[in-house]
Amino acid sequence: MPRKALIAANWKMYKTPAEAKAFVDAFLPLVAGHTRDEMALFPSPVLLPTVMAAARGSNVAVGAQNIHFAEEGAYTGETSIAQLKAVGGTHTLIGHSERRQYFAETDEIVNKKLHAALKHGLVPVVCVGEVLAEREAGQTGQVLKTQVTGAFAGITAEMAAPIVIAYEPVWAIGTGKTATPEMAADAHRIIRAEVAGLLGAGVAAKMRILYGGSVKPENATALLGQEEIDGALVGGASLKPDSFAKIVKY
Repeated sequence: MPRKALIAANWKMYKTPAEAKAFVDAFLPLVAGHTRDEMALFPSPVLLPTVMAAARGSNVAVGAQNIHFAEEGAYTGETSIAQLKAVGGTHTLIGHSERRQYFAETDEIVNKKLHAALKHGLVPVVCVGEVLAEREAGQTGQVLKTQVTGAFAGITAEMAAPIVIAYEPVWAIGTGKTATPEMAADAHRIIRAEVAGLLGAGVAAKMRILYGGSVKPENATALLGQEEIDGALVGGASLKPDSFAKIVKY
């Protein structure tokens, strides 16, 4: 069975509720009836109820950019999984490079969040990727193996079915630089081999690995045409409905 691609929009810290509703209202007709790929929007927490309501009944899922691993508690500024699920969220990003870089998220924290997401039935999109210095030093493979191993600590083959991985070379996020399709595919093969070593070849063969890093309508076909690439985590190009729809329909 071929892996069904997931095309995901990470809106980061953009859009007001009115802008978010306008996006969904414009986007849904552009992808009505599109069944080849799964689609998901990841807005800021304050936008979740608005986006959920606008997307209700459509073929577009909605998730959070971040979750906390605790059930509840004195964690000012954080969002619990129960809160996300209460407004209809089904997916979550975990360990995005900006969370790692600016908010000191470690592989251990990513692992705790992954366990919590699986416990509560969310679809977790676990982000991994190297910075430019690591790429230039030839350390990409080791960085990816370390991040995958850390994220998957204590995860069994029986638990792993919902997990999605997003490979996002940090040097290609918001820079306009993009890994070539071949570079991206090579990194995906490293990740899949690591998953196979941890959880078995059968699990690895089914696990979706997305590419993220300056994905645009102009390069989507070349990237997503790679056999190893199972979708995209899209940043800037997902902020406009026509642009994101073109990537979905690559």
